[in-house]
Amino acid sequence: MFAKISSIGLFGLNAFPVTAEISASQGVSSVDIVGLADQSVQESRMRIKSAVENSGMKCGAVKCVINLSPAGVKKTGSGYDLAILTALLAAYGYVPSELDGKAFIGEVSLGGDICPVNGALAMAVEAAENGITELYVPHANAAEAALVKGLRVFGVKTVRELADHLMGRGMIKPAAPPELTEESYKSVPDFADVKGQESVKSAIEVAAAGFHNMLMIGPPGTGKSMIAKRIPSVLPKMSFEESIETTKIHSVAGVLPPESPLVTLRPFRDVSHTASAVGLIGGGSIPKPGEISLAHNGVLFLDEFPEFDRRVLETLRQPLENGGITISRAAGSVTYPCSIMLVAAMNPCPCGNYGSPLKKCFCTRQQVAKYLGKISQPILDRIDIQTEVSPVKYEELAGNTKSECSAAMAERIAAARERQAKRFSGSAIKWNSQITPDILHEVCALGDEANAYMKLAFERTGLSARAYDRVLKVARTCADLEGSETIEKRHLARAISYRSLDRKYWGGALSLS
Repeated sequence: MFAKISSIGLFGLNAFPVTAEISASQGVSSVDIVGLADQSVQESRMRIKSAVENSGMKCGAVKCVINLSPAGVKKTGSGYDLAILTALLAAYGYVPSELDGKAFIGEVSLGGDICPVNGALAMAVEAAENGITELYVPHANAAEAALVKGLRVFGVKTVRELADHLMGRGMIKPAAPPELTEESYKSVPDFADVKGQESVKSAIEVAAAGFHNMLMIGPPGTGKSMIAKRIPSVLPKMSFEESIETTKIHSVAGVLPPESPLVTLRPFRDVSHTASAVGLIGGGSIPKPGEISLAHNGVLFLDEFPEFDRRVLETLRQPLENGGITISRAAGSVTYPCSIMLVAAMNPCPCGNYGSPLKKCFCTRQQVAKYLGKISQPILDRIDIQTEVSPVKYEELAGNTKSECSAAMAERIAAARERQAKRFSGSAIKWNSQITPDILHEVCALGDEANAYMKLAFERTGLSARAYDRVLKVARTCADLEGSETIEKRHLARAISYRSLDRKYWGGALSLS
C-alpha cells in the first residue's frame, strides 16, 4: 500500500513544499519516519496511531515507512502530523488516494482533535505559490490562512471530520477571510489625554510623519511612557500588504491572537530593559523573530534606555540601518524584516534629576557620565530626533483646556505621508527615513542659504556623516509637514535642534548663532 500527500514546512519565516509518502507492507508491526525529521516529528507516530484508533478507524499491524520529501531538508515541529495521518488513511482506503492539489497542515492530538500550529499564513502563501488549490488546516488557523487569495481553505476540527469530508459524507465549508471594518483600525489611547508637552508632541509629529527614530529624555513622572504609548494613534493605517507582512511574523512567533487573525493596528512593542539580545533581535536553534521584528511596520519602545545591557543595545545597530535582521544557525539562515520606528525613553541620570531646575540631583559627575555612557555614539547617530520632556506645570494639569486629539495630528501626518508616497512612487521607499544615499541629495536638495547654514552646523557640532544624512532626512519631513517641496533654512534649523541633546548630555552643546 502506498500513498503520498502534500504539506508545507516552515523554517523561521521560510516556507517550503513537503511531500509525505507512506509505504505499508506485511511484516513486524512498526512505523519509521525518515527524511531528516527531528524529535517532535518522530513523536508524531504515537500521536497519529492514537488519533486514528480514537476516531473509530483501524490500521492493522503492518510495517510502515514514512518519508518526508525532500529528504535533504530538516523537518521540525508538529505541523506535519495531519499530512502523515492523511497519507496513512489514504493507504488504508479511509480517504481517496488521489488528493492532487490539496495540502494538509496541522498537529494531531491523541484524541483525534486537530490542534493549531504557528506560521499558518506563511505556509498558506507558499502553498498557493506551488499550485495548491485546497489547504486543510486546524480550525483555529483557518481565518488566518484564508487571507491568501486563490486558495480554498478548510478548517478541520477532528480526524473523523476530515475523513468524512474527503469521502463526501459531510462537507466542511471553506473558511472566509476576516472582514475589515473601521473598528479593526481603532487605536487607543489618544493624545487628547496628554496635558502640556506641546514641544514633545511637535517632535512626535515629525517622527511619525517620516518614521524617524526618537529619543525622549526627562525626569521621572513627566509622561514619557504615556506619550510613547499614544504614538500608534497618529500613525497612518496599515495597508493590506503591510498587515500581511506583520501577520506572518506574529504567526511564526506564535503571538497572533486566535480572535484577530490579521494584524490591522500598527504594532507597539513595549520591551523590558531585562530583555536579552535573543529576545530583542531574535534567535534560537530554529530562529524565531525577536521584538524588533514583531514591531515591524510599527513602534519598538525601549523605556529606561540606559538600563539595557550595552551589548544588547549594540545588536540594534545593523537592523536599524538595514530594516532587516539575518539570523544564521547550523540548520540554516532566516531573514526577518524589521522596518520600525524606534522610540526610546530615559532619565538624564540615575536619580533622574540631572539638569532639573526644580529638584536637586544627588548623582556624582562620574555616576552621570557612567549612566549616559551606556548609550554609544553609533546608537545615538541612528536616532534622528531627540527631545527633552520637562515636568508639566500645575496650570496645565489643573486647567480645563483640551489638548489636541490624535485625529488632528494624524491628519497632518497623513498629508505629509501622501507627499512622500507620490515622491517615491515606483520605488521600495515608503517614508523619508528610508531615503537611500544615491538619491539623498536629489530629494533633499538645499538652496544657498540652507546649504551655508548646514555647513556651519556640520563644523560647529561635529556631526558624523551618518548624522548629516539623518538631519537632511528630518529636514525633508519638516518641509513635507508644511507642504513645501523646498527645504528652507527653518526646516534645517528645526532638524538640527533635534540633534542637540547628544551634545548637551554627551559632549556639550554648541550655539549656531
